[in-house]
Amino acid sequence: MPERVPMTPRGAKKLKEQLASLKEERPKISKEIEVAREHGDLKENAEYHAAKERQGMVEAQIKDIEDKLSRAEVIDPSKLSGTRVRFGAWVTVHNLDADQESRYQIVGADESDIEQGFISVSAPLARALIGKEIGDSVSVTLPGGTRNYEIVDVVFE
Repeated sequence: MPERVPMTPRGAKKLKEQLASLKEERPKISKEIEVAREHGDLKENAEYHAAKERQGMVEAQIKDIEDKLSRAEVIDPSKLSGTRVRFGAWVTVHNLDADQESRYQIVGADESDIEQGFISVSAPLARALIGKEIGDSVSVTLPGGTRNYEIVDVVFE
């Protein structure tokens, strides 16, 4: 059985929009290939090779997104509740080493954006937080060293 790909409804929508955009590229690329073919010798035709390469990249992206969507497990955090950290939760953590609070939502890999507070479910911090509750402490080995956090709040929105 293929591995499920967890994502929020927002993440699924974003992937569907990317897929639609990529599919709209197909006719444009086909036209570019057709025009480049008319320029003659294909061995030394840079426009033709560039268009074919772009076509290959777009088709690979389409296939990748279609695969992820076919295996998607869309989890709506607004339908969840509790104090235990799970996928989709907004988690407020207190960095005990730096004495600062941060708030993150645990999302699918394609949705992660640390600047916006979205961390991938496969990120070290998310993996350490999953299953823990408000008041629990976790120690996480990150690229910058080991950090210690305390879970301050867990909200499902």
